[in-house]
Amino acid sequence: MKKKYQDYLEKNHSFDKITMLGIFCLIIVITGMFGFLYELIFYYFNGGMKEFYWRGGNFLPWINIYATGSLMIYFLTYKHRKKAWKVFFISAIACGILEYFSGLGMYIIGNGLRCWDYNREILSFGSIHGFVCLRSVLIFGSFSLLFIYGVVPLCFYLAKNMNKKAFLTISIILCTIILIDEFYNLLFARILHLPRASKIYKSMGIRYVSFK
Repeated sequence: MKKKYQDYLEKNHSFDKITMLGIFCLIIVITGMFGFLYELIFYYFNGGMKEFYWRGGNFLPWINIYATGSLMIYFLTYKHRKKAWKVFFISAIACGILEYFSGLGMYIIGNGLRCWDYNREILSFGSIHGFVCLRSVLIFGSFSLLFIYGVVPLCFYLAKNMNKKAFLTISIILCTIILIDEFYNLLFARILHLPRASKIYKSMGIRYVSFK
């Protein structure tokens, strides 16, 4: 196991384009679900440890900005994987920028819409307009280490050791299901005036964290 992990750090790994597509699909699934789990736990504590709150706007437990950020981290830091400190700092800065402008963009386009507001959360030191804070930047930098040294080698291992057809079928189907859910709630439900996941879950009594 140690030798295989050393190979991951030392060797340049090459996959054909379709296999890389499967790897990226798996990364999108894993990291988006990990982000949901993180926020589920964080907002439990932020809310006084009284109740769990659903996060994200989808039917499935998946949050898009974590998947987007993970792909960005991969392209920015994979070549620096031999030096963990570089992975941490590059990721922390890049994710901070992504988070700030994502929050600002939604605020401007959505006429004051906020999907998060660090001014209303615990451990929000260094908050900039509520869109980014020191805690979020440090956590994303730490998560990048788990991603580059845990999730990516796992995906590489599965791509190399599973039957290629099975690997691609599973990863692409899972990613497709999640993206259908995402685009339905992000676009189609709005355009066609259909019920979104948040409305349905709220009607079922599931608590949401909501900001204005």
